Amino acid sequence: MRKSFSKASGRNDAWFAAACIVGLAGLGLCSEAKAQDVSAPTVSANVAVTSDYVFRGVSQTQENPALSAGVDLTRNGFYAGGWASNVDFGDDTDAEVDLYAGYRPEVAGYALDFGVIGYLYAGQPDGADYDYVEFKAAASRAVGPATLGAAVYYSPDFFGAAEDEATYAEVNGAVSPADKWTVSGAVGRQWVSSDLDYTTWNLGAAYQLTDNLALDLRYHDTDQHDFGDIYGARAVATLKATF
Repeated sequence: MRKSFSKASGRNDAWFAAACIVGLAGLGLCSEAKAQDVSAPTVSANVAVTSDYVFRGVSQTQENPALSAGVDLTRNGFYAGGWASNVDFGDDTDAEVDLYAGYRPEVAGYALDFGVIGYLYAGQPDGADYDYVEFKAAASRAVGPATLGAAVYYSPDFFGAAEDEATYAEVNGAVSPADKWTVSGAVGRQWVSSDLDYTTWNLGAAYQLTDNLALDLRYHDTDQHDFGDIYGARAVATLKATF
């Protein structure tokens, strides 16, 4: 599981914040559609099976497989959605549900992304404070045949931590060397105010099997193997269907 500490539960605040994320985003998407007398937001969905659910270099399933599904609504750069997966933190927690919303404008050739994400955990023990909210700012740009990007995430009260703030920053890139192939990688740094900092990186390749089905093979690692086995190096295979 992610490095965690117990405190008085703040899960009600996280659930309320997550509900606001989706509620406000939904109101914004629908209001805009109504005001412009246009069609409803575009809806897409995805389902994936992976050999190990890895988040920022750390296994969320004790190095076991995971099944996930998500749905997204988009309209004129605004987006909102939800995603869920099984998890295993060595306790009764059995599922993660993410709710998110934001805006993706394009400015001077840069694709920007400003959003907020609520991470919610079903079955977490009493007294655990796993639920949390992050704010996101990201940018990417095509550079020749490649796409290069960077992102920053900030949480004022991170996962399971005793009122800890946390920041995650990442640089990433992707290139398509051949038809149906994409090679991508990223390097990120997680800072937590309780001194649980670490660096993570990944590199992998994806192949588009059909218009709706892709296979991704990826290597993940961190520089803090002494935090536990779930921070160790691993190769992960993911099969994802999009609709």
